[in-house]
Amino acid sequence: MSAVQPSSKSRPLYWPVQSRRNAGVHGLFAVVLLFLIAYGILFPGLFTLAGFAKFTQSWFPLALVAMAQAILMLTGGISLAIGATVSLGAVIAATTMSGPLGVVGGTAAVVLTGLGIGAATGLIVVKLRLPAIVVTLAGSFIVGGAALLVLPRPGGSIPDWLSNLLAGNTPAAFIILVVIVLLWKLYLATPLGLSLYAAGENPVGAYRSGAPVDAARIAAYAISGLLSTGAGLFVAAQTGSGDPVIGTAFTLNSIAAAVLGGIGFLGGQGTMRGALAGSLLLSLMISVMFFLGFTPVAQYVAQGLIIIGAVALPQFRKVQR
Repeated sequence: MSAVQPSSKSRPLYWPVQSRRNAGVHGLFAVVLLFLIAYGILFPGLFTLAGFAKFTQSWFPLALVAMAQAILMLTGGISLAIGATVSLGAVIAATTMSGPLGVVGGTAAVVLTGLGIGAATGLIVVKLRLPAIVVTLAGSFIVGGAALLVLPRPGGSIPDWLSNLLAGNTPAAFIILVVIVLLWKLYLATPLGLSLYAAGENPVGAYRSGAPVDAARIAAYAISGLLSTGAGLFVAAQTGSGDPVIGTAFTLNSIAAAVLGGIGFLGGQGTMRGALAGSLLLSLMISVMFFLGFTPVAQYVAQGLIIIGAVALPQFRKVQR
């Protein structure tokens, strides 16, 4: 009986903790729903299988980089190298999958590259106690240079069958995203996953309580790198080739999506579902403004104003309280 009592006492804590982590996200879900309805009205084809597949394909890379950024921000870190890592993943996929390595070997190269870059970055940040923003800024130049060495100009190729599978008229991207979310849920149940929020919210207290804080942060960087190169592989499958600078815009977009999703810069605040919702909102905004005939300049201005409003509103509510 005594072994069961702590568990029963801890259950009531679950919902308050979840409520704190989801602070400010409920409004986001409502805004996402409104934009989804607007997009469905402007583009009725969204509700067909092919239309749904095409929309999820345009959202999928942004969803992956939002997750890659969010996992670092949950630990109190950040990455300015995500865009360069996406580009590197794209060129590696485009230069290996049509060669002797094939799709299996090329995929393995993309996976190992992402894990290696992320783990190396995490080790430098954690063990040398250097600011993540400085390390990843330097890393963006190194990784971006590596992408240019692998493929100096757009080129290479992805097998047609793989491009058709990932970027055809089937919702393969959505299925893969669901699998990734399920794997994330399983990861949160592991010792490293359980230490993730503690590493960002109260690293000293977590360390003193015996939580593997350093290992959790290094693992977060490794997973972030894997998600980033995976996004690059998918982008290469969409375009059918590799581009050494194709990931440039993903760095700021990943931060914007995570912030829209309620992820705090100081760590320990927010959820991955919020980051995914933020990436979905960003993708929907772009699509809706395109159908409404917004010029590219107007789209950038509108996105900036919406992001500022989304970030400022929760802070305004705190001040009011």
